[in-house]
Amino acid sequence: MRDLSVTFTGPRGAVTAAEGITFDLARGEVLGLVGESGSGKSTVGLAAMGLHDPARTRIAGSLEVGGTQVVGACDAELRALRGSRVAMVFQDALAALSPFHPVGAQLAEAYRVHHKGAPRAEVRDRAVDMLERVGIAAARARDYPHQFSGGMRQRVVIAMALINSPDVLIADEPTTALDARVQRQVLDLLDELRREHGTAVLLVTHDVGVVAHATDRVLVMRDSLQVESGPTERLLTAPEHPYTRALIGAAPTLRTVPGTRLPTVEEPEPKPRTAARAVVADARPLAEVTDLHVEFGGGRTWSGRREPTRAVRGISLSVREGETLGLVGESGSGKSTTARVLAGLQRPTSGEVRFEGRDISGAAGDTALRRELSRHAQLVFQDPYASLNPRRTVEQIVTTPLRVHTRADAAERRERAVELLEQVGLSADHLGRYPHEFSGGQRQRVGIARALALRPRLIIADEPVSALDVSVQAQVLNLLMDLRDDLGLSLLFVSHDLAVVRHFCDRVAVMRHGEIVETGDRDEVFDRPSAAYTRELLAATV
Repeated sequence: MRDLSVTFTGPRGAVTAAEGITFDLARGEVLGLVGESGSGKSTVGLAAMGLHDPARTRIAGSLEVGGTQVVGACDAELRALRGSRVAMVFQDALAALSPFHPVGAQLAEAYRVHHKGAPRAEVRDRAVDMLERVGIAAARARDYPHQFSGGMRQRVVIAMALINSPDVLIADEPTTALDARVQRQVLDLLDELRREHGTAVLLVTHDVGVVAHATDRVLVMRDSLQVESGPTERLLTAPEHPYTRALIGAAPTLRTVPGTRLPTVEEPEPKPRTAARAVVADARPLAEVTDLHVEFGGGRTWSGRREPTRAVRGISLSVREGETLGLVGESGSGKSTTARVLAGLQRPTSGEVRFEGRDISGAAGDTALRRELSRHAQLVFQDPYASLNPRRTVEQIVTTPLRVHTRADAAERRERAVELLEQVGLSADHLGRYPHEFSGGQRQRVGIARALALRPRLIIADEPVSALDVSVQAQVLNLLMDLRDDLGLSLLFVSHDLAVVRHFCDRVAVMRHGEIVETGDRDEVFDRPSAAYTRELLAATV
């Protein structure tokens, strides 16, 4: 790639998404393309596949793959290139797969396109072989994407990308939002296939841990520009550009001092926290579940009786006043279901659910009780865009709880909205804007402001930073720590990121297959884990 620039045209004029990008990628090498959302990383990856709409995109510079010039290539040349010489693994594996076709048929189609006339048996055998190569049994070739876990779907997408043995693999955030164990499995698989086939890999990511674990060299992008590049070890240990240093420092690790403020791009050297927290060990429980069971489905169907899915299996835990409890585990372990039960959004099958000693087990089916509970316990959701109404302004979003639960007039609601926005680092100037006019971190701040509107006692944060860039994640974590300390909040913090949990939480509960396998104080769980599963999770953290 030499001096590549990509410019999009639209109703508001031209926007340059990548400018002056230059690098070489050798056979068998892994280059990490790093930066925050909007920096132009994915734009560069898509350009290498020739996937940008030529009617709305102007591409300048040179982009050569194995002797083929991609810039200016005709459709026939690009079709021959894609899949055979260059292949791509997309971030959202479920969206990248057809929900209407078995995964085996989709792999077979990817092979058949570039091997026209190949016997049916050869196509089938190649598809099954690739599934087995990525650790999926041949018998599952007839299954559909929704029948696989997130990690297994990502393996299917990798198998599809590699079925024609491409020279270059572009992996666009292939491990974002995956659990630690599944993330490690995917990275190990990419490394194994790279070494075996000599495939060059362009790994697009914002995860510094993934960069350290999986790449040979790194190129850092910011605001469409290339700011720094070099060997991974040198760049991570002695970065030259301030932005690179901020990105590296913003990502907490298992060695980061818990509770300290994280550096961000806006605040490279954060001020030390002024107030020390002290959680009383014998503080009374604010919210608790005892012998909680939650089941889904089951009953009779046209084909016979179906066993229910046991999402939560007899767990007991509590969130004490003023503390932050981290609930960790892989996808499907029951974390979010437990959080929804405590928020009164999911009816338990059996067991006790209490808030301040009061039984709230029936809140999911009792409108009055759920409404009363929402004054004291609020949710912050994982996706800050999907959880905000795109047709409402920030003022309307933040003041909705006040309109529902209080008699405050319009002026009082607006005054409270300004106060809330200032608490989360925004201002009155943002009241009239809509969600799409904000960055991901700003949208999450709006969601937090809405959750704080009624001055709740408990905030239930369900993966609130897993989809955010490291610098934005650091901003949100710093904000939550400040609010927790200033307002005396209790938090249930649901996450699969062990480094974030260690940095942020006072106590930790580890879930697996609907059960709690270990619980205890943060340092006890992380430094002296008693459960084999906890040790396995810690070992898998990159």
